Amino acid sequence: MRSERSPSILIVDDDRDVSYTAGLVVRNLFQKVDVIDRPGLLPQFLSACKYDVILLDMNFSPGSTSGKEGLDWIGRIHEIDPSIRILSTTAYGEIDLAVQAMKNGATDFIIKPWSKAQLIASVQNALQSGGKGRVTGTLRKCKTGSNDQDENYPETISRSEIMAQILETMETVAPTDANVLIMGENGTGKELAAWTLHCKSMRKGKPFVHVDLGAIPETLFEAELFGHKRGAFTDAREDRAGRFEDASGGTLFLDEIGNLGMPLQAKILTAIQNKKVVRIGSNNQVPVNVRLITATNMPLYEMADSFSFRQDLLYRINTVEIMLPPLRDRKEDIEVIADHYLRVFSERYGKPGIKIRGDAYLKMHEYHWPGNIRELAHCIERAVILCKRETLTSEDFPLKIKSANGQADSMKTMKVEDFERNAIASALGKYNGNLSKAAEELGIARSTLYRKIAHFGLEVFNLSAL
Repeated sequence: MRSERSPSILIVDDDRDVSYTAGLVVRNLFQKVDVIDRPGLLPQFLSACKYDVILLDMNFSPGSTSGKEGLDWIGRIHEIDPSIRILSTTAYGEIDLAVQAMKNGATDFIIKPWSKAQLIASVQNALQSGGKGRVTGTLRKCKTGSNDQDENYPETISRSEIMAQILETMETVAPTDANVLIMGENGTGKELAAWTLHCKSMRKGKPFVHVDLGAIPETLFEAELFGHKRGAFTDAREDRAGRFEDASGGTLFLDEIGNLGMPLQAKILTAIQNKKVVRIGSNNQVPVNVRLITATNMPLYEMADSFSFRQDLLYRINTVEIMLPPLRDRKEDIEVIADHYLRVFSERYGKPGIKIRGDAYLKMHEYHWPGNIRELAHCIERAVILCKRETLTSEDFPLKIKSANGQADSMKTMKVEDFERNAIASALGKYNGNLSKAAEELGIARSTLYRKIAHFGLEVFNLSAL
């Protein structure tokens, strides 16, 4: 657990104009702002300072756009300090890269060129997320009053028959202490379902501890879940409770449980059966009282048949099963979910009054949505950021629709460079060619803006054609 102190941030980007500008934007949020231009310096800086947030570029080698370097460093950072919130950022924004970065443990993913407001919002969210928690686990409590949902978890949005049946099951199960296994593809809302079960249970108002088991290195597993005593291993400078103890009295949500190896499954099973944990470096058993909810996108029954997942653990966690359908099987919900995120992102980015035209909804219905609700939210956010008018059309959603033969239809897509060029042109037009104001709006330095204008061939003093 972190002690109370002023927050600090480390900015890692080989574009010094970008890192300098980012430092200026967030300096009022942090007591300490450090900047480095290569990730190889990270171990040195992390050993010298306890950072709360790291703003990490995903590409450093010349010509690299894959994001592999950033993905590797996310894991290495969390091996050093699992509590750091990592905001990954790149000019080459792809849904797969964003999803993988979040999977590896990033708190958020920001596409360059970011705006000042967008960066501040992401940093503030990172600082507020988890309270006493670490990146691999967040602790929240339901609000008291008529609306128990936390602002980070909206009410489930649906008008489909298939979801109505699932929500009815959840209403029945929630007040009990039955263990619940939530299954479904990535992006279907498993975390929201777990939170809803908690807020409708007798344990609402008590801790809700979310642990992403797929993001915990095996070497840190026991310390993270069961805690440790001071001096139990290197850097164990104080006693620390594990996530089971943090959740005692409330709900423990173990996400991605299918990713656990067999030895770790055995440790989880022992804790569940005994309702006790033993901190590393101690012989004393600590009683824990948790309501257990687990989730996975993996076929646990097939894994149990092939002996890659323990049958006894499966039977412990699946007292009640909830299978969340993919978005393609509940397409009548697409419009209401899209409208919800439109309101969220219109407010976040200061663009009220935006609407979605009917042809855009039709295009959404034709799309397969492999990333489910998470991908839909990402598409709405991107469209809101890029929009220059009050109505979003099908052209604002570059989705690759597959035809009956399985081939992607030829559709207009927007490259990242087009995204960047349009954002710069829009800012220049908004401020009538005032470079200082445009650079501030875009969240980049004037020198960077000069280079971008030259690269894209934009005419600063003749913007009527843009």
